[in-house]
Amino acid sequence: MKRKLFKLLTGVLLSCTLAGSAVMVQAEENQETTVKSYLTGEDVSQSVGRRRPIAVMLGNDADGAPQSGTENAGVIYEAPVEGSITRLMAIIEDYDNLPRIGSVRSCRDYFLFYANEYDAIYSHYGQAVYALQYLDQHLIDNLNGLTLGNAYYRTTDRVAPHNAYTDFSHLQAGIQSLGYSQEYKENYNGHFQFAADGTQTTLDNGISAGVVKLDNFAHNHPWFEYNAETGEYSRFQFGAPHIDQNTGNQLTCENIILQYSNYEPYDPNGYLNIDTQSGGEGKYITKGKAIDIKWTKDSQWGTTHYYDSASGEEIRLNPGKTWVEIVLNDSVDSVSIQ
Repeated sequence: MKRKLFKLLTGVLLSCTLAGSAVMVQAEENQETTVKSYLTGEDVSQSVGRRRPIAVMLGNDADGAPQSGTENAGVIYEAPVEGSITRLMAIIEDYDNLPRIGSVRSCRDYFLFYANEYDAIYSHYGQAVYALQYLDQHLIDNLNGLTLGNAYYRTTDRVAPHNAYTDFSHLQAGIQSLGYSQEYKENYNGHFQFAADGTQTTLDNGISAGVVKLDNFAHNHPWFEYNAETGEYSRFQFGAPHIDQNTGNQLTCENIILQYSNYEPYDPNGYLNIDTQSGGEGKYITKGKAIDIKWTKDSQWGTTHYYDSASGEEIRLNPGKTWVEIVLNDSVDSVSIQ
């Protein structure tokens, strides 16, 4: 009797051990490898962090805001366009579950050069004539709503042209129909330098930067306010918090780069030829401080690098989201940092 009981207990114990091992193996198989995001420097799943991001053009006038999908962007560029308004370009790597992204607007040529710095697939709905020379030569992978009907859709809650949207399934349909690779180029190793794990960039010698006002953008008058408790900047425009329409959450970031840029008008209609290559000055802002920086770029389609003006060393961003504000050189005096 004791021998039978012993065998029974041994069998049960063995079964439990094998079952537990199987569960552990399954858990290990389900646990995806993490990598450092090229956009934020944070840990993300490999399937997200090593898939090329999308760079989506977004309207940012009073009719185009608030946008959808901006909370998921690792990097957002804001630059002026004709008519004294700005347009945003949201660079997003994790967009699989977003209900919608948009509203998607037309291309300006300088945004192409910014998008290429991240090896992004560029998403836009039409373009200014000055961008056609680059789009027609297919110098950057792009999804154009004027010629690619399966990548976008129209909504009824806004009027055209502010009602073109996309999402994961539409973007994937467009990418696959054009045969674009979703893997980064073999030699791509990221755009920014980030602070090492366990460290912070504190800009101890910088000036106070609790509030950053960009009154150079006369239509939306955006500004950022620093929250010392979270270590993040909250974004405002049009006199109110700047939110993501998908979630209702206010947009925040850890880093702000002011990139002062030369320009000349393309024509009397106000289209801008912004210099993205010659280099210049600017500010890097994080953790309530700001320092002077210089930016350089070795070619039109190359990568912009930012250097501390005092030390000459390339800046290291704090891990997290970044806004890059393209400020025209003749409007720098309208920017205030307090």
